[in-house]
Amino acid sequence: MPLSFFTVGLTDLGLFAIALLLAIPVLVLFGECLAAFWFSKDEKEPVAQSAPSTAILMPAHNEAAVIRPVLEGLLSQLSEQDRVVVIADNCSDETAAIARSTGVTVIERQDRDRRGKGYALDFGLQFLADHPPEVVVMMDADCQVQPGTISRITRQAIATQRPVQAIYLMERPAQPEPKDALSSLAFLVKNWVRPLGLKQLNLPCLLTGTGMAFPWATLQGVSLASGNIVEDMQMAVDLAIDGHPAFLCPNTKVIGILPQQEQVAKTQRTRWEHGHLKTALTQIPRLVKAAVRQGRVDLLAIALDLSVPPLSLLVVLWVISCIAALLGGWFIGNWLPEMLLLGEGLLIVLAIALAWVKFGRDLPFKTLLSIPFYVIWKIPLYLAFLVNPQTKWVRTERD
Repeated sequence: MPLSFFTVGLTDLGLFAIALLLAIPVLVLFGECLAAFWFSKDEKEPVAQSAPSTAILMPAHNEAAVIRPVLEGLLSQLSEQDRVVVIADNCSDETAAIARSTGVTVIERQDRDRRGKGYALDFGLQFLADHPPEVVVMMDADCQVQPGTISRITRQAIATQRPVQAIYLMERPAQPEPKDALSSLAFLVKNWVRPLGLKQLNLPCLLTGTGMAFPWATLQGVSLASGNIVEDMQMAVDLAIDGHPAFLCPNTKVIGILPQQEQVAKTQRTRWEHGHLKTALTQIPRLVKAAVRQGRVDLLAIALDLSVPPLSLLVVLWVISCIAALLGGWFIGNWLPEMLLLGEGLLIVLAIALAWVKFGRDLPFKTLLSIPFYVIWKIPLYLAFLVNPQTKWVRTERD
């Protein structure tokens, strides 16, 4: 009898702890989406009076199919004092030749053992070191840049002397499926709504990989030469701890396209989400420790933001927790964990609804009905993280 009583009490405590632990990312998600909902486009941003000299670094690995229109769109936004440097990294196609034909500077790198975006960017920074610009912009070779974006992020970076992140979104492919609309919505929540909510609260955000502007001085103490598959998140953490947290620049936009082929989409999502989970597990303790040591609330805010898993994984964790709490309530008689979890589920729904109403109305509402199928599609990806997490950089194939 005492053993049974002890077991019941331990189970009850465990279910309650799970509900409280899951409440952290849920409350962070809801708070960020709620803050973003009240954003006003009329708010003024700090900008420099004159445009700083700018160098755009563009790592490119076999991007011959897409790089020309991207470069032509960028060049139309630059002044004579600006330059574009394409790092043709381990290329076996015509990427370098096509880039040179547009008039930009091209440097080539061949290193089969040290592959990845971080190594390419570090190579580009070394090239710039002899004649450094005031601001460095990092841009992917497959992203279109909305007019005015480069000017806004570079002026804000030089005015604040902090890294600045443009809004980076993913559009649906030419022949979209319901899961593509949901992927676009998930990106919108992660890369636009949540960082905007943090900005409303005067808190920094994570970097999202492209459309990033850095004052030259902020990059001096950061090493990018690694094979980290989410080098942007790692860089955001390193810069923040070093005293240079990143902030979102509203009214900007950098657009990528989701892959048309399902296997390619899975490869891309695996790299992003496995990298996110690994970074969260390793960097949240580091951020909390630095926040306590330096007495900085902004580092704690970054740690909390990083604690929010991808939306589909958050839903999976919530469903599993609800089932466990339901069984616990049935056999133990304590329904408090289940009630807490139901409240958290309501907050998840409200957060997504706020994001869709304010920012995602161009995505058909009926696509939200496909969320359960989208979550099921992602489950093997998360199981793979437990068994064989991806640790090496893999380029996303182009359609």
